[in-house]
Amino acid sequence: MSKARRIGSIIEAVGNTPLVRLRNVARDVPGVKVYLKLEYTNPGGSVKDRPALQIIQDAIADGRFTKDKILIDATSGNTGVAYSIFGAALGYRIALVMPSNVSQARKDITSAFGTELIYSDPMEGSDGAIRRCRQIVEENPGRYFYADQYRNPSNPRAHYLGTGPEILRQVGDEITHFVAGLGTTGTVMGTTRALHEHSRKVTCVAMQPAEALHGLEGLKHMESSIVPGIYDSSLPDEHMAVGTEDGWDMADRLASEEGLHVGHSTGANVFAAVEIAKRIGQGCVVTVACDRGDRYFAPMRWEKHYEW
Repeated sequence: MSKARRIGSIIEAVGNTPLVRLRNVARDVPGVKVYLKLEYTNPGGSVKDRPALQIIQDAIADGRFTKDKILIDATSGNTGVAYSIFGAALGYRIALVMPSNVSQARKDITSAFGTELIYSDPMEGSDGAIRRCRQIVEENPGRYFYADQYRNPSNPRAHYLGTGPEILRQVGDEITHFVAGLGTTGTVMGTTRALHEHSRKVTCVAMQPAEALHGLEGLKHMESSIVPGIYDSSLPDEHMAVGTEDGWDMADRLASEEGLHVGHSTGANVFAAVEIAKRIGQGCVVTVACDRGDRYFAPMRWEKHYEW
């Protein structure tokens, strides 16, 4: 019924994403139900649709974002796609700062909506994009609304209001554990707060890359990164680290064994979920599919090579 609903704008298509049980990659732990929330079914193709829309709507509502300003933010891609879609739908201008080595697909998608792209040093990653964005805002007072997804409370609020309650409606008292990776940290922070308000204990686990130099795009190794202002390390019940190869291998397994074509951060999420399942033996673990895998393939060579 939800798929057949009629909506008045693309922004109404955000949220209410499906939850799929992973029976094959988790077959060694039959006593644990492992579920993946398919956030790539959002209109922008990623979990970032939620915070991007919340940031825009909250800023319009309180007057920080008006038609005479340009929304600007640093992004590795997915949040930028979401800003671009909703900016176009609502009639607001968007500018994005991103490392110049993000996938061509993300550059093409965002620019297709009329978004201005500003590139930062590829060797400095997401932190370099943040620094460049802050410099631009400082040099142009009054011109921009700086969305600042890494420090904006609307980011975790989107998950507190949406992702967490949706998971509880979908699995209810079955859920024992939730795990997701740390990037801006909004998914973990907001969802954890919502799940901690449930009537029964839900153990929430924050996952991050095991190495400072890693290949899990969108995730942060906290000890070597600019720590997001919205991040509270004491909020999750547990912390765990996942290696790049484990995340990439699991992404491949999800495609070949579950028919789910996802990005490498999702692979890391699922790897962590399966490891938790092995540890607990009985229960229900929920994690998040951040985006699809096609955004990580090199154009015209997707049959053989990843772009990284």
